[in-house]
Amino acid sequence: MLNFELYNPVNYIFGQGQIQKLNELVPQNAKVLLAYGGGSLFKNGIYEQVTTALKGFEIVEFGGIEPNPRYETLMKAVEIIRQQKIDFILAVGGGSVIDGVKFISAAVLFEGDTADILRKRLLFKDLSQVIPFGTVLTLPATGSEMNSGAVVTIEATHEKLTLGGSALFPKFSIVDPTVIQSLPKRQLQNGVVDAFTHVMEQYLTYKHDAILQDRLAESILQTLVEIGPSVVENPTDYKLASNFVWCATMALNGLIQKGVPSDWATHMIGHELTALYEIDHARTLAIIGPNLYTVMFDTKKDKLAQYGQRVWQLEGTTDEIARQAIQKTVDFFHTMGMKTKISENTDHYQDTANFIVDRFEERGWKALGEKQNITIEKVREIVEMSY
Repeated sequence: MLNFELYNPVNYIFGQGQIQKLNELVPQNAKVLLAYGGGSLFKNGIYEQVTTALKGFEIVEFGGIEPNPRYETLMKAVEIIRQQKIDFILAVGGGSVIDGVKFISAAVLFEGDTADILRKRLLFKDLSQVIPFGTVLTLPATGSEMNSGAVVTIEATHEKLTLGGSALFPKFSIVDPTVIQSLPKRQLQNGVVDAFTHVMEQYLTYKHDAILQDRLAESILQTLVEIGPSVVENPTDYKLASNFVWCATMALNGLIQKGVPSDWATHMIGHELTALYEIDHARTLAIIGPNLYTVMFDTKKDKLAQYGQRVWQLEGTTDEIARQAIQKTVDFFHTMGMKTKISENTDHYQDTANFIVDRFEERGWKALGEKQNITIEKVREIVEMSY
């Protein structure tokens, strides 16, 4: 196993009726920025639960954080916090709202051009340099409720970039599985595929000695395969909902990544499709992932075969199982409602490979993946195969 450090200070509060604990979790006498996205939390009762639990606190509301949160929007919240001397943020939403709040937390006290937080992929480790925040999760998918990473889009330049650091863990996260009951089917489909691909990024690399880590990753994949289609059709089933929500958190709370290599090239390429065409994040992963596995087949086939045997119970030679495993993955994505070609998601795709390659070259991203062997040429091949 590789050397690692495991640090996760999030107070994770799981189950029905837990939102009422907010008045114990938010620091007493705090002035709170209540940050959220669209209007769904007003329709599903979450807003009322949150504001009731926070009765007695001074609250300033900031709504309108987009899916794929925009830097330009988030900076408006940063200014509100600076002007009104707010000292705690509560993110009520899915991964986009929570990611946006992580950026806001980092940007308020940042000296210099706040866009550099994203362009330089800065890591924040000093708690005194960020605004503390908690979360109430309303859309499981990204694991952002229990990790310290975030992705934000700069709309002016169509760039989707990251930030993070140990100071950007939520102080607490309330996760009530019943919140998924009111979610549209498309968002549930996205959530399952997003969590599935998060695991694949940390698992589908090459064979190594971290036996338990592989088994943990495979158990999440198997669970998502088992419950994914059903939870989309039956989100009121608490057994399905609770297992789905916990899978999404476990997929990206840092645990399965410790001691093992990881890839993340699927995400790096997929982010560009979202920035370019507004394709849902999970759907970009479903587009790129299987084609990346195909292009990088020679270096991934041993792990693909292990995945095929353990998750899909396939039999045959290493090459046969590995290729069948890729097809099984595509089939699963189709079952989850994904359209796995760029051309099925946008009409303007012909120059996509050129645009992404140019972007990666500008940033110096010329060696991606767990072996740093996904070159610019390989990126072009992966994207063109995805048309």
